[in-house]
Amino acid sequence: MTIPFDHCFPLRRARVHEAYGPGALGFAAVVCAGTDGSVIWVREAWRHEQLNPVGLSRFFDPARLLLAHAPSQTDALAVAEDALRDGSVPLVVIELSQPIGLTEGRRLQLAAKAGKSTGLCLIGHDMGSNAAETRWHTAPLTDIAPNFTAEDSTLMRWEIKKNKSGTLGVWDVRWTHSTYRLDVVSPAGKRPGS
Repeated sequence: MTIPFDHCFPLRRARVHEAYGPGALGFAAVVCAGTDGSVIWVREAWRHEQLNPVGLSRFFDPARLLLAHAPSQTDALAVAEDALRDGSVPLVVIELSQPIGLTEGRRLQLAAKAGKSTGLCLIGHDMGSNAAETRWHTAPLTDIAPNFTAEDSTLMRWEIKKNKSGTLGVWDVRWTHSTYRLDVVSPAGKRPGS
């Protein structure tokens, strides 16, 4: 049995969550869109790819985004921990290039709880921390959406792979740029007689 989508999204406040997969950046953008106030996005400075403010503007006002470039993952974790503990921003997104241990994950959770801020770690496959509240696998579903027009956003499949406070689930969702809204899409069914 799958839990209702609104029981697990928006992400639980004062906790740190994880997302991975080819749709992880889109997932983070949707999470940012559902947050009031500024967002701190922490990245390692050696990364060559950049966040595109024009692309993010389809989700939220990029003027709300504060980018932090840290020299190493250790420094990035320290920045994220301080930002979470401070509580002056409701959301801290951190891109991780290497797995983190239970100690680092637990420190992030304690900081989020103290500051009542939400954390989102963007991780690679098999990099999850045992301390994460939820872990989401996210991927686009372009092959099942032949009837959508160019104005529609790509369908995405969001799947909870780990949930400390509930059941696992899978949902097909679509971000609608014109209304800044996330819609859960009913699964496709077979027509009678097909």
